[in-house]
Amino acid sequence: MHAMKRDEGREALSQLQRKLGAQAVLLGADVPARNGNDWSASLPQTPLAVVRPVDAAGVSDAVLACRKAGLCYVPQGGLTGLCRGASPEAGWVAISLERMVGIEEIDPASATMTVRAGTSLETIQKAADERGMFFPLDLGSRGSCAIGGNLSTNAGGNRVIRYGMTRELVLGLEVVLPDGTIMTSLNKLIKNNAGYDLKHLFIGSEGTLGIITRVVLKLFPKPRSTMAALCAVPDYAAVLALLNEARSGLGPLLSAFEVMWPDYWDVITTRAGVRSPVGTGHGLYVLVEAQGTDEATDAPRFEAWLADLLERGMLSDAAVSQSVAQTQGFWAVRDICSEFGQVLGPHIPYDIGLAVAGMDEFVRRCKAALASGIPGCDSVYYGHIGDGNLHLVSWVPGLSVDQQPKEEMDQIVYGLVREMGGSVSAEHGIGTLKKKWLGHARSEAEIALMRTLKAALDPDRLLNPGKVI
Repeated sequence: MHAMKRDEGREALSQLQRKLGAQAVLLGADVPARNGNDWSASLPQTPLAVVRPVDAAGVSDAVLACRKAGLCYVPQGGLTGLCRGASPEAGWVAISLERMVGIEEIDPASATMTVRAGTSLETIQKAADERGMFFPLDLGSRGSCAIGGNLSTNAGGNRVIRYGMTRELVLGLEVVLPDGTIMTSLNKLIKNNAGYDLKHLFIGSEGTLGIITRVVLKLFPKPRSTMAALCAVPDYAAVLALLNEARSGLGPLLSAFEVMWPDYWDVITTRAGVRSPVGTGHGLYVLVEAQGTDEATDAPRFEAWLADLLERGMLSDAAVSQSVAQTQGFWAVRDICSEFGQVLGPHIPYDIGLAVAGMDEFVRRCKAALASGIPGCDSVYYGHIGDGNLHLVSWVPGLSVDQQPKEEMDQIVYGLVREMGGSVSAEHGIGTLKKKWLGHARSEAEIALMRTLKAALDPDRLLNPGKVI
């Protein structure tokens, strides 16, 4: 930013600080280090300022100030993203929603909750639970991530197989557009076909088309029973058979279907110190969870379903949870991946979407290609297989994050994703880290339309420019 523009920017921000208050606009040495990056491993950049409004009007004031000075700006929530979607570049302004928190309303009759965009996912979950209701979105970062960020990336998580992605959990929203307009559409109606459903422009757009400030969320009946089983099966054909049995035998009770390949299981049991609830040495491992509304009948039904599978020889081994603590223990086996930084050291994570039937082929081919194409490279595989989402991490032991051959890994992983007709991002977004590979999952016509929408809403390209497209 040249000197004249820098001076104009500082003056505009100083005026904004006088209007919103010193606590709302942090400048110079007061800019917190945390606002320089999300959870990705990329180098942080200190923003020119951090604006912390308390309402949509404050967000609009910040947007207008940035427009007046020609400053680029990026919306920020909990900063738990993994693709630099909420990360600033040098000279940008960060508009943080960290003070826009709180539950505005819970409406039992419409089964909705209206919340401010900076509210943490865990706060929303607990508020629903206290009112005897249930908000099903669940991520490992639940205590840190903000609901506005969940919407902007269309977060997935553990229960997509039953409740869908975040997009399916939203009825209405309020958003500040790049020209400063506040568009309030806090719809509570499930059936509302009055023109375009504009909320879908902003859900999943990673803060490039507008800044979400308030949200109307769908709530569900609170589960009264939760059953879980860890199953061992001989091969991927048995995984697919088990998934079919779970869908047909458990029906709407089925809430999660998580699969772990042997390399993952070996890492968590031998290097992470996890005590295996089932025997080792099997082909694959599956965590099945079911949630119901009748504790007296749900648990016996689940156990009978599982016993039938064992009797028919469809499972090599299985352990059934007998308590809440055991269920949490089963999930700890799957969630230990959040500690891979300590267990494996520096590594590169991937989040891809694939047809369920082709996942094992991808795993075999990808693992072999990484090992043969990059000396010393290892990888492990796991994911939400019931909804077509595979995760993997790859690494070369002994190398730092910056030394990891990420470009070569990306070419192998995303090249195979493209060949198999998958998606380079199932639930984490594109940001800047996957922007190069967007064409592996979207056609030229699709990307052209994305650019048309961006140009129409943000012709000056000041809102989070260079992200996604």
